[in-house]
Amino acid sequence: MDTVSDSMLVRGLVFIGGFTVLYYMLKWSWICWCGFRVYVLSKVWQTDLKAYGQWAVVTGATSGIGKAYANELARRGLDIVLVSRSKDKLHIVAKEIESQHGRQTQIIQTDFTEGHDIYPAIAEALRDLDIGILVNNVGMNYSDKLVHFLDIPNPEQVGFTHTPTHNNGLCIQLKGNGLIINMSSEAGAQPQPMLSLYSATKIFVTYFSRSLNSEYKSQGITVQCVAPFMVSTNMTHNLPPNLLLKSASAFAREALNTVGHSSYTSGCASHALQNIALSIFFPDWLRLSSYCVKQTEKFAQSMEKKIDEMTERSASKED
Repeated sequence: MDTVSDSMLVRGLVFIGGFTVLYYMLKWSWICWCGFRVYVLSKVWQTDLKAYGQWAVVTGATSGIGKAYANELARRGLDIVLVSRSKDKLHIVAKEIESQHGRQTQIIQTDFTEGHDIYPAIAEALRDLDIGILVNNVGMNYSDKLVHFLDIPNPEQVGFTHTPTHNNGLCIQLKGNGLIINMSSEAGAQPQPMLSLYSATKIFVTYFSRSLNSEYKSQGITVQCVAPFMVSTNMTHNLPPNLLLKSASAFAREALNTVGHSSYTSGCASHALQNIALSIFFPDWLRLSSYCVKQTEKFAQSMEKKIDEMTERSASKED
């Protein structure tokens, strides 16, 4: 009798083990296929972005990722509305797009830190345009280094990305067809000590975007959330690109390839792989531990010294 029970127990364990192995094989096969489709096949199987409409609106368009998106969209045949707070920089980027890509441009000068009063003027400027795409990129970090929450200057100015979606998105919704790209960050994928407020605003953008996409995709409106790792911009002190850190132009090109293939994306293959690696080897319990916070503080101090050295070198060269 014991022999029969042992045999049934062994068979049961073998069945459970086999099922578990099969489950994880299928799961990882599906993840690999999705990654291959989104980041590899998308390079040749691209969505025709002109099908959304003639014009694309890009906020925060005078530098970094926003400027890169504006140029890439123009390269793919769309006319561009550039939205930012610096009129001089807007004119420079507009002329660059017109000369390099032969597309029409319009500019809207506005400062998103001024609150909701700016939106009627934006809506009026966009009223008669065939808008198909909104790249909702405008935003800011609260410091050029990692800091504790109570040391954040002007915390009320952090995280504006969600606000324009409602206003500019109305222009797209009336058509029943359109694409909204909301720029989030890998900093919002998990809680990030020393980036607490920035991380919290970015997870809001992620949840908000994914929920909106679910609500409105049946009406022909796609809301894509892009959550990159580090990209070489002013916010990252224009660090030189490498295997892990993308240039803004390369990132925008690869991220736009994912449109139509994924509503939530890291933007490029290297960032997607970093996301997987961090989720496996750097779990929340470790990231939020006192030890990790102390190490982050030391890293912040070392980075601050490097930034100061870079600033001094730049000043000496100018002299």
